[in-house]
Amino acid sequence: MSTFINDNFLLENKFAEELYHNYSKNQPIIDYHNHLNPQFIAEDKIFNNITDVWIKGDHYKWRAMRTLGINEQFVTGNGSDKDKFLNWAKTVPYTMRNPLYHWTHLELARYFDITDLLNEKSAERIYDETSAKVNSAEYSTRNLLRKVNAELVCTTEDPIDSLDFHEQLAKSDFKTTVSTAFRPDKAILIANDGYNEYLDILGQKASISINTYADLCAALRNRIEYFNANGCQLCDHGLDQIYFENYTESEVNAIFKKKRENQAISNEEALKFQSAILVFLCETYHEFGWVQQFHLGALRNNNARMHRILGPDTGWDSIGDYPQAQKLSAFLNALDSKDKLTKTIIYNLNPADNEVMATMIGNFNDGSVRGKVQFGSGWWFLDQKDGMTKQLNALSNMSLISCFVGMLTDSRSFLSFPRHEYFRRILCNLLGDEIKRGELPASEMEWIGKMVSDISYGNAKEYFKFPVK
Repeated sequence: MSTFINDNFLLENKFAEELYHNYSKNQPIIDYHNHLNPQFIAEDKIFNNITDVWIKGDHYKWRAMRTLGINEQFVTGNGSDKDKFLNWAKTVPYTMRNPLYHWTHLELARYFDITDLLNEKSAERIYDETSAKVNSAEYSTRNLLRKVNAELVCTTEDPIDSLDFHEQLAKSDFKTTVSTAFRPDKAILIANDGYNEYLDILGQKASISINTYADLCAALRNRIEYFNANGCQLCDHGLDQIYFENYTESEVNAIFKKKRENQAISNEEALKFQSAILVFLCETYHEFGWVQQFHLGALRNNNARMHRILGPDTGWDSIGDYPQAQKLSAFLNALDSKDKLTKTIIYNLNPADNEVMATMIGNFNDGSVRGKVQFGSGWWFLDQKDGMTKQLNALSNMSLISCFVGMLTDSRSFLSFPRHEYFRRILCNLLGDEIKRGELPASEMEWIGKMVSDISYGNAKEYFKFPVK
């Protein structure tokens, strides 16, 4: 009897199998956006047990466990690591048709050669086996990246971060390139609590006293220069939507002055300021030749009670229904009108915006760069079979899937890289199914295979142009 995770998992015909095994499977991984801890890579951390590397920090798993009625003690609380794993194992059979079911068993197979299903009966044995492996040099963070053939991973850092660990890695003999992405959201979102305190730290890092809006721009430019000198070639923004309100320089100066004097600012003032600083940043990215990324549409921290207890990024976020098209168009057009629109990747969290994003990118692909403006891969709640298929279909219908830069993990986990395999299998099956039905020519298998190879790896390598060790 075949195991659940087998060589042809998700591949439904011979064409899909050929595309995956001959053109996609063995391509290196370029993971150009994630939230891995660079300190762990620099120090080649060895984890204590499977819970330490697989469950801690994973709010996908936490949400599922809470839904099943698992007490928070065994999710993020003071329960033992083993008890947390046993409760996750208890949850797994209930995740069928959730991507967690596929991811869980792919990760067990790829990292630990375990093809048994995880459930309450197998939990103790799998905990002991995986923990013994994880707590060994063979499963250090660097070796975990080697196991999946990760050529490049790009972590995400705030402008105030020192990049000490990236500097250390750049000087090391570790063959995987570890770079960073500039994430200045805290400098943009002027209405957030703690904004002034954050600017004080930013000013210290840039050696600039931030008293005026011009000072803020100078401080951010200083940090962009620092990131650039340390190999950074892209940025990322996690916003509900793109901001683009009409503003004047005097208005923005006055709004910033009010905020620094701890006066209340209106929502309209916040939007004007956010529009101005975002335009400044993106014009600066263009100057440095960076790729800019916009992750749009998350409705964050919905559960105020649990946010107070556990803080952000602990599983209380969902899809927002913000309007996206008009402001995004105006924003991209403003940059393009001055020829200051750099390479851009746009990700949506609301699936209702798939066609909006897929058509928007065509407005600003000007022939200067292959796939200059990209419709980013299925992200967060959409990085599952259905979400990725819909994203691929929208991109295919409205643009050129052949120019797509492919998958990323957007993860905090060192065991999440089989998501690239998951994406590749879905892609190959989608194309293989159309070949079988005669919607794509079987005579062009070599060309389709090259396209699969490019989407899996080659397009990202060309698009980002990171130096590889």
